[in-house]
Amino acid sequence: MRQGYSSREACRIVGIDIRTGKRWRNGWHSPPGGRKPVPPIHAEAPASGPSRYLREEDRIHIADRLQEKASIRKIAAELGRSPSTISREIRRNGIALRGDESRWAYRPHAAHRRAEQRRPRPKPGKIGQNDELRAFIQDHLGLRWSPEQICQALRSRFPNRPEMHVVHETIYQALYVQGRGELRRELARALRTGRACRKPRRQAQRRQPRFASPMVMISERPAEAADRAVPGHWEGDLIIGKDNGSAIGTLVERATRYVMLVHLPDGRSTELVRDALVETVKTLPVHLKRSLTWDQGSEMGRHHEFTFATDVPVYFCDPASPWQRGSNENTNGLLRQYFPKGTDLSRHSRERLDAVAAELNGRPRKTLGWETPAERLAKLLATAS
Repeated sequence: MRQGYSSREACRIVGIDIRTGKRWRNGWHSPPGGRKPVPPIHAEAPASGPSRYLREEDRIHIADRLQEKASIRKIAAELGRSPSTISREIRRNGIALRGDESRWAYRPHAAHRRAEQRRPRPKPGKIGQNDELRAFIQDHLGLRWSPEQICQALRSRFPNRPEMHVVHETIYQALYVQGRGELRRELARALRTGRACRKPRRQAQRRQPRFASPMVMISERPAEAADRAVPGHWEGDLIIGKDNGSAIGTLVERATRYVMLVHLPDGRSTELVRDALVETVKTLPVHLKRSLTWDQGSEMGRHHEFTFATDVPVYFCDPASPWQRGSNENTNGLLRQYFPKGTDLSRHSRERLDAVAAELNGRPRKTLGWETPAERLAKLLATAS
């Protein structure tokens, strides 16, 4: 493993089981079968070759070259390191001479000891070492401030005290990582997500194909849809009700922000979503049926059948990219005024959905120059005719 192999690969090369390799590395703390405890394998001298960290011989080379008045960039080139690495090493591990803070010395062996002492993990966090900082953060989390708002408040309140400055990621780690004890665990409930741990995100390049029929990605969508110059390009999504048991489909026209709501009283299976979308889109005139952009939700598993029935191509957004359907996301937020989260959406009739859509379409929008979506759509239809 010191040569760079993973634990599994090292065990395969040596010819032992993975559990045996773990015991060799860590020792038998609770000896199984009455065996005597075995100490872990002790670290040996570091092997020669490239290393992520500066070795003692590297620091000796730095000290020698500094005595010869060599430049930082010259030393970095000789060691194959970045100049900032050498500069940071000298700044961190050099020591000021006694009685004269303007003069300093770089002693390689002492620098190596300091670096080795600094490396072990975990380390006490900044929040855990500063009672005043911890109390400030806890008080404002109790007021439901976000970590980013708290960080900005710290910089404004204590502009000349860097020990009171943190970034928001430091606060999140103090809340999420168990065992640190830097912030009370119950304060995580004050976060807007309400989660006490991070939600893992799968890497996009490791995703499996979403649908049986190949998706056409948004990068292949016509340019006229991107610049909103031509009406007829729609964005779609679902808003979900209580316990994921009900839904309402939303369609937003990109050029005019005109809204249409899709009635889904019986659920959101792929067949029901397909049939409801076909029924809604068929009410549109031909020149308003150009494309539909959707996220990669499973409800669009029959997108090819929808395209065959309506002659409207479906384009899919990239994973975790809601801004590619910005108009639709904004509209979904407006719709939550009428259909709050945690409520049963199946109880709303088609007439109720039509009334909500008409109210939104009659609301002036700043992005349209304070015209309503209905007025802008009527104007575009009159120009096209």
